[in-house]
Parts: sequence; structure tokens; C-alpha cells
Amino acid sequence: MSEALEVLEAALGAQREGKLAALATVIRAQGSVPRQAGSKMLVWPDGTIVGTVGGGAMESLVIQEAQRIMQTGQPDTFTYTLSDLKGGDPGICGGTAEIFVEPVGLVPTVLVIGCGHVGKALAELAKWSGFRVLVSDDRVDLCTPESIPNMDGYFPVAPETLLDHIEIGPLMFVAAVTRGLPVDVKLLPRLLATNVPYIGLIGSKRRWSVTRKALIEEHHVSEDDVERVHSPIGLDIHAETPQEIAISILAEIIAAYRKHE
Repeated sequence: MSEALEVLEAALGAQREGKLAALATVIRAQGSVPRQAGSKMLVWPDGTIVGTVGGGAMESLVIQEAQRIMQTGQPDTFTYTLSDLKGGDPGICGGTAEIFVEPVGLVPTVLVIGCGHVGKALAELAKWSGFRVLVSDDRVDLCTPESIPNMDGYFPVAPETLLDHIEIGPLMFVAAVTRGLPVDVKLLPRLLATNVPYIGLIGSKRRWSVTRKALIEEHHVSEDDVERVHSPIGLDIHAETPQEIAISILAEIIAAYRKHE
């Protein structure tokens, strides 16, 4: 398999499976440079690569930028002048390379935590609306393909360990339709330490008030981070049934997604 094909197949696989990566492409090359325009390299979050844009210090700098772009979700273009060590060229090549780096695998994803009546309705609605959907619940029998068919991932794990099993990215929208305070205070501190653009928590204003106090006083979460939580979750459409509540939640998620684009 040629290097170019290997890189493109890896990028396609990442996009298809929702695995975070970044694709670096040499878009302009002048003078003496190790790779010409069109050369590509895929970078994984841990810094491993498929393909190359030239090796050496310049490639190390590209990998660093790619890792940053995976977190921001915003593509960028970089110019490297290969004329000194600081410019990225240990061999003093003397040329200039312009490299475009774009995120790959950033599929809009709804993570539903809690697979009760509302969680199931929300997961099905989000899938129907075109989102990649992951579901999680520590009640194993509720978090199965038999209970909620056709989801993109099932995580029947304890809330405090969920982030050990899921790759978080800047296009993940989290709906915590959980059972109460004990689950919430185990789940939210680690979620709030990530860059997800939306975290919603189901429950009454009183439940959120108690949870908020526990997060700040007992788990030392900052007030700024706590303010990121949408609770009560969903738009106020006077929803009552699980399906109506799911519609209100997904509408709020769509608003957050479109604002984030």
C-alpha cells in the first residue's frame, strides 16, 4: 500500500468511527524541503503518526500543532522556514513549507448518561436527527443493543469511570439524565474538566441547587465551571412525557451545536 493511500484510509477510518485525529497536508513548498506539496500525515492524539511531512524538528512541531487542533476543533495553516534550528530544520535545508492541519473524526456526538425512559427517548431521537450517539448507564440491563438498538456505543459502567472508556472531543454534547445527586457528584467534576461544549443535567431547580453546592464545597469545582452546566436541562416547552422532554433536550443541544460551528 502506498503511503498516501495508507494516510487517507486511516483518516477515513477515523472519520467513520468517530476517532479523534488530525490530518496535516503540505499545501505549498518552496526551495529545498523534504516533502513536496500534497504530502500528508495523520496524527493521533498520543502523537503517533501515519505518513510523514518530512521528519525532523519541523515534523515534531506539526505534531504538536495537530494535537492542539484536535482539542480546539479548528483547522489552521502554519508556515515553517527551514533555515535555522528554531525554524524547525536541523539540517538547514533553506526552504519553506506551508502546512494545513485539520481535525478528523470530529463527528457531532450526543453522549446520553442514564438509559431510563427519558434517556432512551433522547438517544433514539438524537440518532434519528443524525448525531452519533453513545449511551451509558451503570444499570447494565438498560445499556444494551436490545434495550436501545442502533446506537454507536454502549458503556455500561459506573459514572465516575465513564471518561476512562470514552474519548472526549470538542463536538461532544453531554446529556446527563441521571437518577440523582450521588450519581451527579461522581460524574460532573471530571466532565467539567474537559472541553465539551455542552453539559446538561436533568432535574428540578432544587436538585441542581443541592448538586451545585456539593460540587463547589465538597469537590472543589470552580463556580465558572459549574456555570457551564445547563440545569434544568432542555428548553422550557412545558414538556411532560419522556418523548416531549427528549425533544426539549435535543433542541437545546442543537442550539449549542449550531452556535459552536
